[in-house]
Amino acid sequence: MPNVPSRFGRLAWLWLSLLVFAVDQASKFYFDNNLTMYQQIVVIPDYFSWTLAYNKGAAFSFLAGESGWQRWFFAAIAIAVSAVLVVWLKRLKADETLLAVALALVLGGAIGNLVDRIVLGHVVDFILVHWQNRWRFPAFNLADSAITLGAILLGLDMFKSKKTEEPAHD
Repeated sequence: MPNVPSRFGRLAWLWLSLLVFAVDQASKFYFDNNLTMYQQIVVIPDYFSWTLAYNKGAAFSFLAGESGWQRWFFAAIAIAVSAVLVVWLKRLKADETLLAVALALVLGGAIGNLVDRIVLGHVVDFILVHWQNRWRFPAFNLADSAITLGAILLGLDMFKSKKTEEPAHD
């Protein structure tokens, strides 16, 4: 990544957020227009399928059955979190690349789901991981995947930071 003046922190990583957002929205558009609700196209028998599901709630359809207030509640949370992530990215130092990537992934995913929630009133999910007919993980999308990967990288960065800050014991 080219040197960016320090006053911009690691905002150059916003290109990754934009890429996550664009790929997420394109994939949701494709599946929303090419599958019917709960239709399942098996990709890997007994393990992985494409399906179309709408989630009016949060992760694992949390609060999906509510009267509609949750749409704006989760949208407000996503806007606040996104603002915090942009400020955090701006304040990062040049050597905090792993953290910048993590924040950019979470930001791109959060904005992808935010746009669905505001424009459509629900989040479009299409990835279904399952084991035979005995177990199914709730359907999810690429924005969710980016948020999850970003959270994992945040955890790794936290452990990396702690290890490098500890004084040597001899």
